[in-house]
Parts: sequence; structure tokens; C-alpha cells
Amino acid sequence: MANEISCEVKERMGVIGEDRRGWTKELNLVSWNHLNPRYDIREWAPDRSRMGKGVTFTKDEITVLRDLLNKISV
Repeated sequence: MANEISCEVKERMGVIGEDRRGWTKELNLVSWNHLNPRYDIREWAPDRSRMGKGVTFTKDEITVLRDLLNKISV
């Protein structure tokens, strides 16, 4: 029997983009398996019934990511 993974979005930070199917790539604060919330970037179905693979960050990691992104000139 597979272990169930629980996911609770504590705070929706914002939408990064949307594809033609309506799936949105979002930055959220998410608690996985009732643990401390982490910053999470992944795609979500329009009705939020499904999600894609994503990546999570601690507060320290997201701060480093922010600093790296601020160095990019576009």
C-alpha cells in the first residue's frame, strides 16, 4: 500500500504563468505531510484537483534564489 502524501496550501503567493490548457505555474507556501510550510513552485490544474512535479525551498533557500534572480539582467 502506498503512503498517502498530504498537501495543504497555506498561502497562495502568486501565479508565474499559465499554459494553453489553463494550468498555472505558481509560487505558494505549502505544508507537506503536516510539516512546516515550505515555498513551493509547481503547476496546478485549473480546478486544483491535480498538480505537476515541483520544487520546494526553505526560507533560506528561497532567499538565495531571490538574490540570484536579482542578478539576472533581462
